[in-house]
Amino acid sequence: MRAKILIVDDSSTDRMMITEMLSEYEIVTASDGLEAIQLVYEIPNIDLMILDLNMPNLDGFQVLQKFQQEGQYAKIKTIILTNSYEIDNEIKGLQMGAVDYIRKPINMSALSVRIKTHLKLKEAQRLIEKDKSELEYLVKKRTQEFEYTRDITIHALIGLLEIRNIESSHHTIRTQKMMQLLCEHMKEKIEYKRILTDYSIKELVATTPLHDIGKVGIPDCILLKPGKLTPEEFELMKQHVNYGVKALKNELYCEEDVPDFIKIALDIVRTHHEKYDGSGYPLGLSGERIPLFGRLMAIIDVYDALINKRVYKPAYNHSYCMEYIQNESGKHFDPKIVTAFTEIQQKIYEVYKEDQEKIVI
Repeated sequence: MRAKILIVDDSSTDRMMITEMLSEYEIVTASDGLEAIQLVYEIPNIDLMILDLNMPNLDGFQVLQKFQQEGQYAKIKTIILTNSYEIDNEIKGLQMGAVDYIRKPINMSALSVRIKTHLKLKEAQRLIEKDKSELEYLVKKRTQEFEYTRDITIHALIGLLEIRNIESSHHTIRTQKMMQLLCEHMKEKIEYKRILTDYSIKELVATTPLHDIGKVGIPDCILLKPGKLTPEEFELMKQHVNYGVKALKNELYCEEDVPDFIKIALDIVRTHHEKYDGSGYPLGLSGERIPLFGRLMAIIDVYDALINKRVYKPAYNHSYCMEYIQNESGKHFDPKIVTAFTEIQQKIYEVYKEDQEKIVI
């Protein structure tokens, strides 16, 4: 396909000379700026414009200004025509978006060379943009495939818990919604902006269901016991953290090669039973030595366990749950997270109520 060039000049002689010299291209002409603007509207895919600056009705500067305002014309390369004494106009034209200039009287050989150069540059730019667009599409497609595979893997693992009646899909959905609410609220606070990005929140919410995946390794007589565990049974129960870590770790890969969602899941699995005062398990971490994701999961997991019935306990009302959490501030839970959780407690409670309505239906 031949390149399309628009010649804008009030001199019919100059238009004719340039048109004859550029016979290898598809030429469109305009006698002033107003006509040029109209042609750009009517004729798609103009590649290059040769623009005289001194014209009646609408001069070249006004045309360039119009192009600056109309983003869709940005891809039209412009070579301006000036007189030999108009150095200031040349500079002004280049500052307004022109890519080159040539002086009158026109040296046709020089103009031809410059046109060829800029058309080649434009074609190179088009190919780069095409490659960029294809690469962006490929990256987006691969990302979607990865996320789809990740989500299938997570749900397959959670399915193991549901089969054994350890947890229900309702627990999974509730904790994900609560995590989303808490993170979206906390990311507005200065100290959490850096770590609670849109990306990390998305990965965290996706991996929230894996926090108790290690329970598949605990015997039913302990998991489903309708009463308090003995000290010996509780020690066995605590092993679910280690089982979960082992399930997610792959010794064949270096730590830096592990996908982000696995790193986040490991943080959650490994530390959501740690306590802020250091009395938790399995590592006995305290304060901010406990990863933020583990501290977030701890409060959500406890709230959901309290407000819902379990084989070993009845369901408690929201007020009791919030009182318990606030009493554990600085002991079980990070005080700052308790504050944030309290600030959105009504939204958290709505998650529980909506879930109960679905169960009843």
